[in-house]
Amino acid sequence: MLWSNCGDPNNFLSYRCTTIMYKPLPNCLVIKESEIHGLGLFAAENISSGTVFGISHVMDDRFENNYIRTPLGGFYNHSEEPNCETYRLGEFTYLKATRDIGTGEEITCYYTLYPIVAAQ
Repeated sequence: MLWSNCGDPNNFLSYRCTTIMYKPLPNCLVIKESEIHGLGLFAAENISSGTVFGISHVMDDRFENNYIRTPLGGFYNHSEEPNCETYRLGEFTYLKATRDIGTGEEITCYYTLYPIVAAQ
C-alpha cells in the first residue's frame, strides 16, 4: 500500500490508501532456468526488434563497479550471438531487442564481467 497525498497533510487519518503494483519486469519477460547459466530472462510472447525493455543498470559511484543492477539487468545472460544490446542515456543503461525474439527464447546480450587486456 502507498499513502496518497490527497487528504489534509495535518490529519494522518484523512489520507487515503491506494494500491500501486510494482512490476520489476515488463509483462513480455519471465525468469526461468537457463541452459546458459543459472536463471535467465525469457520472452513470454513474441517481441519485435527495437523493443526497449527498460532500465537494466543505474550508474552510481557509491556502489561496487559503480552501478546498481535492476531486476532486468540481473537476469539476462551473455551470448556471442545476442538478441539484445544495452545503451546508455545519462546515468541509466537500457536493454533493447536488436532483432525479433520468439516466445520462449532467452534474452541475451554480449558483455564481459571484467576488462579484457590483450596479451603481449
